[in-house]
Amino acid sequence: MCGLAGLMNSDGRPVTAAVLKGMGDAISHRGPDGEGYWVDGPVGLAHRRLSIIDLSSSASQPMVSLDGRMVLAYNGEIYNYRELRAELERCGHQFRSSSDTEVVLNALSQWGVGALTKFNGMFALACWDIGRKTLLLARDRYGIKPLYYAGLPNSLAFGSEQKAILALPEFRRRLDHQALIEYFTFQNIFTDRTFMQGIHILPAGHYLEIGLGEKRQSLSPTEYWDFNFKEPEHFQDIREYEEELDRLFTNAVSRQLVSDVELGCYLSGGMDSGSITSVASRHIPYLKTFTCGFDLSSASGLELAFDEREKAEFMSYRFKTEHYEMVLKAGDMERAMQTIAWHLEEPRVGQCYPNFYAAKLASKFVKVVLSGAGGDEMFGGYPWRYYRAVVNDDFEHYVDKYYGFWQRLIPNSLLREAFAPIAGSFSSVWTRDIFRDVFQHHANELSRPEDYINHSLYFEAKTFLHGLLVVEDKLSMAHGLESRVPFLDNDLVDFAMSCPVHLKLNNVADVIRINENQPGNKAGAYYSRTKDGKKLLRDVMSRHIPSEIVNAEKQGFSAPDASWFKGESIDFVKRTLLNGNPRIYELLDRKVIARLVDEHMSGQTNRRLLIWSLLSVEAWLQQFECEMA
Repeated sequence: MCGLAGLMNSDGRPVTAAVLKGMGDAISHRGPDGEGYWVDGPVGLAHRRLSIIDLSSSASQPMVSLDGRMVLAYNGEIYNYRELRAELERCGHQFRSSSDTEVVLNALSQWGVGALTKFNGMFALACWDIGRKTLLLARDRYGIKPLYYAGLPNSLAFGSEQKAILALPEFRRRLDHQALIEYFTFQNIFTDRTFMQGIHILPAGHYLEIGLGEKRQSLSPTEYWDFNFKEPEHFQDIREYEEELDRLFTNAVSRQLVSDVELGCYLSGGMDSGSITSVASRHIPYLKTFTCGFDLSSASGLELAFDEREKAEFMSYRFKTEHYEMVLKAGDMERAMQTIAWHLEEPRVGQCYPNFYAAKLASKFVKVVLSGAGGDEMFGGYPWRYYRAVVNDDFEHYVDKYYGFWQRLIPNSLLREAFAPIAGSFSSVWTRDIFRDVFQHHANELSRPEDYINHSLYFEAKTFLHGLLVVEDKLSMAHGLESRVPFLDNDLVDFAMSCPVHLKLNNVADVIRINENQPGNKAGAYYSRTKDGKKLLRDVMSRHIPSEIVNAEKQGFSAPDASWFKGESIDFVKRTLLNGNPRIYELLDRKVIARLVDEHMSGQTNRRLLIWSLLSVEAWLQQFECEMA
């Protein structure tokens, strides 16, 4: 686990050591254990190392192949590297280290871009073919590890974080208005845009191959893998699904325990992290586990259940872990906001400061931590979302309904009014087009409710999960901590995508039968029937963790901010958003935002996500000074 950066000058100018070092220094937090640089005329690679597997200097990067043909800067872990190494040795390759880095390097030499489909793990990489004078940039299937690039007038710059590109004196910092509007629609960015105009994130499951003489207009990433949730042609007996899931899950966790440094687990109190801890604790005695809880003294309503420390402590006792926890209070958000904005580089889904503190806690004791991310997206953990779109006239009707639901911050009807200062940056249908484009070629054969639910699972894996993974990477690496996600093991994901919907959700037929004209509380009837997600996973995980954890309702890792924004944090909110001259009002209409914030303060509507997002963007504008027009 590390950070990489690099530069390729298409006009033949040599890359200077000083420029390359500046790019590496900008992401030094990702690799506190070492640094390395490699320059060959107009091409240069920088690497910051966080030593996890093979701690010796033999595994240092950038790594040049034994035959001198290729050089690699790589960030990630390939969990099946031993099997691939054995296969490569049979092909005649030799090794000087026991690292997975050298396996990746030789695999690319042997199979070219075909090697990408063989890797079971997380990665972002830059590989320079010295003979062909071709650069390969690639990112793992799911987008666990980020990789950014920017086509400058006479060069291509890239890095694990945008800060590596921003370190270049020739890069002009300009705000991308379309990315900003995209974020304030979805609380996420679905395209490859970033807040910095000209910097793109390489999409998950894509690679970019470019020759030395090619111009920046030629930059067109190629997809090598995509999610494909679909109903199986033939259903197996449910017991076969259960046994296979148990086997694959256990293998996935066990496979990701490979490490030459100490490893721990997040233990939130929920089923996913608890199940991972259960399996990991069989291999690692007195496994270290970590939980963040919340001070609920001023919370109310549903937020009174947000603290899961008691459940986490119960499972820690059950699995005999060495358990650590911390309690977050309202002021902790304010203290961390600027630091988070710097590391995150642009806001993404959710309110992520609890993740920042959880990573900070874990990093005091271990260098690697296992996370439960991905379990919900693979096995149907958000049924109240999918059920909104199971009855449709056609694909376009489905898009309209689901698009309306996913307007998480500012509704489409208010976008133009809210963004009056920059209203010329978008059209009224622009964000719907972005939403629809997520599906690409996945709009065919939609005849059953199950088909639409599989489309919803696809959408969330491509967008919501990707946003979560970007947050997970940035906030863990802010503390020099490697975060692994066993639910995104290749074999486990392949199984989840082919698992029939009726094994993930119980009540598809019941929800469809809800009569919109029935008297009484239709919303209550709807939500009472949409708490059935992850059915198969729950059945199998009952073999690993206590039933009271398995059968508990879905609980996200969230602080009681709806209450705090109206109470203990109200002065911070007012000081940042409502008083003085916040920079955000160069982009947003002050009166519209004040009205929306007031709706939350008065208890009319829960706008905690919008308030968090406004605070985050204001912090970003302060940290990353750029041209606003």
